[in-house]
Amino acid sequence: MGRLDGQVALITGGASGLGLAIVERFVGEGARVIVLDRSADRCQRLQDEMAGAVICVTGDVRSMADNRSAVNLAVEKFGKLDCAVGNAGIWDYQKALVDLPEEKLESAFDEMFGVNVLGYLTLAKASLKPLAQSAGSMIFTVSNAGFLAGGGGVLYTATKHAVVGMIRQLAYELAPHVRVNGVAPGAISTALKGLEALGQETRTFPGEAMAANAAGFVPIGRMPTPAEYAGAYVFFASREDNVPATGTVLNHDGGFGVRGIGAVPRAGDDLMDHLQD
Repeated sequence: MGRLDGQVALITGGASGLGLAIVERFVGEGARVIVLDRSADRCQRLQDEMAGAVICVTGDVRSMADNRSAVNLAVEKFGKLDCAVGNAGIWDYQKALVDLPEEKLESAFDEMFGVNVLGYLTLAKASLKPLAQSAGSMIFTVSNAGFLAGGGGVLYTATKHAVVGMIRQLAYELAPHVRVNGVAPGAISTALKGLEALGQETRTFPGEAMAANAAGFVPIGRMPTPAEYAGAYVFFASREDNVPATGTVLNHDGGFGVRGIGAVPRAGDDLMDHLQD
């Protein structure tokens, strides 16, 4: 028996990276999934591979019409909606304010907040009625940048701090009918896209380089895989395991919050040697 048996979920950005890992884990736990993603090719491939369990909608998360189409499809095909996962996002490749061209600041701001914040709000608005009817939940991907500096540039970090506030406010507004929570991953190797406004859309996320050097900056000593992050979303979606939580953001980040100010990201590398005494 899966922990999500019988549930119907909508996941944005679900055709690649972390979103794909969440989709695969939800299906493995017994859920049926609608995916909203901007890549028609990836959507078709995913739908072919998981026929019967996954239906894809190609669209823009900033579009209310596209979000409503995905929600309506979930209700039409599967009869309800239990969980909406806002996951689609873009990164700014750690662009500092001093390096942001004045003439591109407004367009970069609009694009970043449009995808990372408005994209979540449109999903929340579009899915609100069926989620309230099913006493369901919303889950949003945050980031360690929602709490700490240095996980992105000023625009990305600002959006993720905004998402934390959004989660808490929605949890307040929608209680007791809909639970609203978030997962804040740390370092992760994905195909995260950059800002078109800054010419970053074709840049490649340095996942392999980060993974190779993870022992030097991730306290747990390695970079978790997207699949290893996905279980947190199952926990928040579960109707048995997560009854008490709403307005909660899980810092699921490999320990970034405990790095401290020492020369190494953790103090336990020689722990086993000490325990031999």
